[in-house]
Order: sequence, then structure tokens, then C-alpha cells
Amino acid sequence: MSPPRGLWRDAWRRLLANRAAVASLVVLAVLCVLAIAGPALSRYPPDELDWAMMGVPPDWASGHWFGTDRLGRDLFVRTLHGARISLAIALLATAVSLVIGVAWGAVAGYAAGRTDALMMRLVDVLYALPGVFFVIILTVVFDRSPMLLFLAIGAVGWLTMARVVRGQAMGLMRREFVEAAIASGAGPSRIILRHLVPNLAGTVVVYATLMIPQMILVESFLSFLGIGIQEPLASLGNLIADGAAEMEAAPWILLAPAGCLVVIVFCFNFLGDGLRDALDPRER
Repeated sequence: MSPPRGLWRDAWRRLLANRAAVASLVVLAVLCVLAIAGPALSRYPPDELDWAMMGVPPDWASGHWFGTDRLGRDLFVRTLHGARISLAIALLATAVSLVIGVAWGAVAGYAAGRTDALMMRLVDVLYALPGVFFVIILTVVFDRSPMLLFLAIGAVGWLTMARVVRGQAMGLMRREFVEAAIASGAGPSRIILRHLVPNLAGTVVVYATLMIPQMILVESFLSFLGIGIQEPLASLGNLIADGAAEMEAAPWILLAPAGCLVVIVFCFNFLGDGLRDALDPRER
């Protein structure tokens, strides 16, 4: 007897058939494991200065697998630490955006009418404001801590999610099971939490996967400008900024973090495309 079929089981089967998505998922898993446990593989701490090994190219004999920067710090360890911080900030910022965007969009899609119009006009006004500059202002006025950084990025990244969720929720409000719930006397909170949000899970998962690389790029851009993660902490952004200053004399200082950033962004995009095709095969 064949196992029972369902949306998520069928989606997982279609995702496994997508080689690019599976390969991206494996690469991301390996990168996450390396970012967490990889520094233990090297005998060099991330903030140790080695004046005798300043600006050394990749050398397997010495243990500097990605080389060293201009201060003699091991680039392998610092790149993994930078990937850890960039991924953590991106994931937390995406979680903040999801909570705000899903709640806002679901309420607007359920309420409709004047309430929906008022809520979405506020979204349009916020869209007109330069979000990156808003994050820059927050990081300049307040402390430049990683916690403030992911809260600021997440607080301005929920607008598109709110629009996507609102459109999907308006379509669900015309479905028979929602009309039956309304006819049975279910309240707004029950309809939103029990009927709308669970049926939006596929859309939210796909968009969240595509949102994470956007958050990584925003964090890297801010750190590249010097207003994001500060020394002695490392992120992919400030590592790329350091490498750009030494690009001609020591290109490996730029190639290590930049290559890691490119791999992460491409893998998340391929995974997001695969999830979209798996959860909604009609879009193929």
C-alpha cells in the first residue's frame, strides 16, 4: 500500500527531483556546519595578530588555508566567522520581517474595505521612504550592535511580504472553507490563525527563502560602508571592504569573503526557485 500523499510530501518529492535546489541545500548545510564548527578546524583564533605572517597568500603548509589579511589574521577563520554573523543577522531579520509582514497582510486581507485601504496606504508610504537610509540612521543614532542591526533591517523588510500575504489572504477569503467558518460563527482571530495563516505557509516559506539573500546583501552593504558590524567582529561585508582596499596587492583577501557571499546568495536563490516550483508546480 502506497504511503498517504499530501501537499508537503508531494512538495518534498518534487524538490528532491530538482537537482539545482538539492545541490544548493547541501551546499548551504555544509556552509552552516562550517560556519558553526569550522573555526575549530584551524589552530588560529579569529582575532589573533601574527606580525610575521601579514598578507600571506593561501598556504596549506602553514595552516593559513585562505591566507592572511594585512594584520596577519587567518582568513579561513575570519571568513567562517563572517559567514556565521551574516547568516545569523539575515535569518533573524527575515524572522522579524515574516512576523510583521504576515500579521499585517493577513489582517488587511481579512478586513478588506476601508481598513485594508488604510493599512496598504501606510505600506505604500513606507515604500516611498528609502529603507536603507532608515537603517543607516538607526545604526548611527543608536548603538551599532548586531541586535539593533537585524531589528532595523527586519523592520523595513516586511513591506513586500505584507503585500504578498494580503493578496493571498484576499483570495482565501473567497474559498468555501473560510466562508463556512464565518457562517459557523468563528471570530476574526480564529479565522486568521486557523484558516488563513496555515494556508499561506507555502507562499511564506518560498518568499522567506528568497528574502534571506536580500537581507545578507543589505547587511553586507552596511558593513561594507562601515556602519554595520564593527571590528573586532567580522562579517562578510566588512571583510569584503578590507579586501577591496588590498585588491591589487593581495587579491585573496577579497576573494575569500566575496566568494563565500556569492555562493550563499546563489544557493538561496536556487533553493527558493526550487521551493516555488515544488509548492506550486503550475508555475513551471
